[in-house]
Amino acid sequence: MSETVEIRNITAADYLDLRESMVSAYPDMAGSYWGESTIQRLIKLFPEGQIAITVNGRVVGCALSIIVDYDKFGDNHTYEQITGYYTFSTHNPKGDILYGIEVFVHPDFRGRRLARRLYDARKTLCEQLNLEGIVAGGRIPNYEKYADKLSPREYIEKVQDKEIYDPTLTFQFSNDFTVKKILKNYLPNDEASKGFATLLQWFNIYYEKDSDTIRYNKSTVRIGLVQWQMRDYGGLETVMQQVEFFIDAVSDYGSDFVVFPELFNAPLMGEFNQLDPAGAIRGVTKYTETIRDRFLEHAVSYNVNIISGSMPIVIDEVLYNISYLCRRDGTWEQYIKIHPTPGEVSAWGMKGGSEIKVFDTDCGKIGIQICYDVEFPEPSRILAEQGMQILFVPFMTDTQHAYNRVRFCAQARAIENECYVAIAGSVGNLPKVNNMDLQYAQSCVFTPSDFNFPVTGIKAESTPNTEMVVVADIDLVLLKELHAFGSVQTMKDIRNDLYKVIKK
Repeated sequence: MSETVEIRNITAADYLDLRESMVSAYPDMAGSYWGESTIQRLIKLFPEGQIAITVNGRVVGCALSIIVDYDKFGDNHTYEQITGYYTFSTHNPKGDILYGIEVFVHPDFRGRRLARRLYDARKTLCEQLNLEGIVAGGRIPNYEKYADKLSPREYIEKVQDKEIYDPTLTFQFSNDFTVKKILKNYLPNDEASKGFATLLQWFNIYYEKDSDTIRYNKSTVRIGLVQWQMRDYGGLETVMQQVEFFIDAVSDYGSDFVVFPELFNAPLMGEFNQLDPAGAIRGVTKYTETIRDRFLEHAVSYNVNIISGSMPIVIDEVLYNISYLCRRDGTWEQYIKIHPTPGEVSAWGMKGGSEIKVFDTDCGKIGIQICYDVEFPEPSRILAEQGMQILFVPFMTDTQHAYNRVRFCAQARAIENECYVAIAGSVGNLPKVNNMDLQYAQSCVFTPSDFNFPVTGIKAESTPNTEMVVVADIDLVLLKELHAFGSVQTMKDIRNDLYKVIKK
């Protein structure tokens, strides 16, 4: 005979089935079942939080919940305290945590993954209500078999390592709950658990703390990459006209970011061609702050965040390669290339910067690395550990070999750090500028490699060696899902007990 399984909210008419299932579910806790008036009170207070699962119309299990302002209780509470001594006066519709006060399935219906359906329904409710997560006290009913040999902590560790099976805790671990704390006397009459319980937590990855404010972090972010043509522009104003043209074009598509390539202003070095390469690049630094200020004006007027590519700059007589984040709110920050290439050192005397930091924007946390920087995995990992969601890489490469080094390493950074990586480069040539004569580029947006992303790990890419823009949408929520549920989870699974990347 086929069975019909349904998830729905509990009604007052379900009580007799509910009681019979609960009595059967807890044979070791005689007399422990919810009274009819208690169930009715829960339904009246928080109807959507009381979930039943039925088989052929019969209630065979349930998940009961309330919402609490968790800071009022903290991690050191008992079941009686969190439930207001079973009055549920602690329920607060404006709280931040969905507190699980009961889950059970009739023993005749176990082994059919019905409890998992109840947990999934509770998680969905938590997400719909935009609560920070789910907290619950969990029994450890098999602990009585090991209490003379293992402390509660040792027991929990062995359950987590699958050396011991516990019908409740093993199930909680399989449903992505983590143990926050061991509670003593949480349920004093729970003899099987010896009075101990686990304080369990599940985090809602979609939680938005400021979801009701006008200024919010976007989920879908649009990126515009400028594949810049190197040519003789004749002077600063012509360069900036072309810059504004691209910003205008990308902003017309509603982009949140526009990204320029590394050393895109190199055509201005032609003015100093009578000097040696080191003198020429130092000469062009006189334009850097002016260009930054123009970028900042465009960021505000075109309502787009700008990654300014990079430009040479002299600070305290030392030559660096600098990039600016010009936000559309009128603020700006800078990043200095950490790893100048051997050619940049020998031809120009360029030095490397010393700061690795994530930048906050209205579209998430971003990192910037300039060209050669992305070929070193350690800085990207440090940025990822600081919460980076998008890594922007302005680059400049002369040959396809050099380009592939940047491309392949950028794609690796996206996979290992579970983030998006956007690279933007220059094309064309500058026959009258020493050390800058050839350009090869194909600008791209790379993604992690899992089911929610393109099978190639490429969200968008330009036509090679053609002046153009690439516009692509990326979804930051997919990163949260990857961190929590990915086929592999490189950020979570790193062996910090064996090795660690440390910023000095």
